[in-house]
Amino acid sequence: MKYHTEEEFKSFLLQLKETNATLNFFCDFNKISDNVSNIELKLNQLNYLLGKDDLNHCIKLLWEENKNVFDILEILIAVRQSDKKKVVASNNEVIRISSYFKSVDGVIQFIHETGLDEVFKNRKIKNLVDYVFGIETGLDTNARKNRSGHIMENTVASIFSSHNIEYRQEVYSSDYSELSVLGEDEKRFDFVIETKHKTYLIEVNFYSGGGSKLNETARAYTELAPKINALDNFEFVWITDGQGWLSARNKLEEAFYAIPSIYNLTSIETFINKVRTND
Repeated sequence: MKYHTEEEFKSFLLQLKETNATLNFFCDFNKISDNVSNIELKLNQLNYLLGKDDLNHCIKLLWEENKNVFDILEILIAVRQSDKKKVVASNNEVIRISSYFKSVDGVIQFIHETGLDEVFKNRKIKNLVDYVFGIETGLDTNARKNRSGHIMENTVASIFSSHNIEYRQEVYSSDYSELSVLGEDEKRFDFVIETKHKTYLIEVNFYSGGGSKLNETARAYTELAPKINALDNFEFVWITDGQGWLSARNKLEEAFYAIPSIYNLTSIETFINKVRTND
């Protein structure tokens, strides 16, 4: 059974927005500053190595003074959690990056083989605190997909509030005994709206770009919706937007026909009216 027509799907695609990004989407400077502040003392100690010609000797002196200062060397090559990331060592053995920081010889090897030795010697970097701020800014771009989702959640929350619709955010399936039909894995819904006649379990997302995640999301919600909708007084609602869906059109189309309550930021008004009718 199809819950929507082909014409409705075409209209849905035409309504998809190109982006939901505002200028504060690109970098979370508060988080970046906090990350740098957490290691600023050690970075200032490592500044001692900048511009030194006899680098190995200076590394040994710093090691004797405070060997723990080298624990943060990973960030200088834009790596986090070096205890989990592995590389092929010069002897062809696969080892964790963090293992280099357990001895002064390992630190020297790490600095030379990564190319940091030339970076330290050539004096192009004046201060490692500023250098790492730049690295953290670059690494923070990896969080943009999450921020896009948060912006979408905030947008939907604002729409609900502007229409005086009461809602809860980040609600777990365990709050409702009826949702045990979803299986042992606990499910978290972005929003829940409870009316006199219906409880709406709502997921929201925004995709400005493509990727396998879109197909996985569409497939998961296509399977989830009928399980929830089979329950008395429960309904699954999916609010999604973004032209990233154009690259996953087929999967979205399957979901569009299979899920009765699917909306974007343009058609969300239809859902608002539906909630008011059931309240």
